Amino acid sequence: MKDIKIRSTKREELIDITKKVEELVKGIKEGIVFLYVPHATAGITINENYDPNVNEDILEFLRRLIPAGKWKHDKVDNNADAHIKSSIIGVSQAVPVKEGKLLLGRWQSISLCEFDGPRERTIILKTIH
Repeated sequence: MKDIKIRSTKREELIDITKKVEELVKGIKEGIVFLYVPHATAGITINENYDPNVNEDILEFLRRLIPAGKWKHDKVDNNADAHIKSSIIGVSQAVPVKEGKLLLGRWQSISLCEFDGPRERTIILKTIH
């Protein structure tokens, strides 16, 4: 198992971690890399990263769907929306690996989804080969 540490700079942002993951799978002939974020207010997604508007659209959709400041948990930590967004996006992804390369689609990338930053996040990677 390996870890990637990422420091977010905004309350909500999608951070491309594809290159960091690629570095960790270089020696794998064939297998799967499993990514997991052990945080209740973050997630992992795979989507287009060629046009940065896609990430902004995703965040804007989630903000409209799950507005901040209207949930019961907000009385405790004021981050209930971040917990809900994390639950909807999910905290893990699996990506096939062949000849040391991630088998992502042409426009796909792996992103850490920050919903309660800025803060340091850990992504745990487990390779199966």
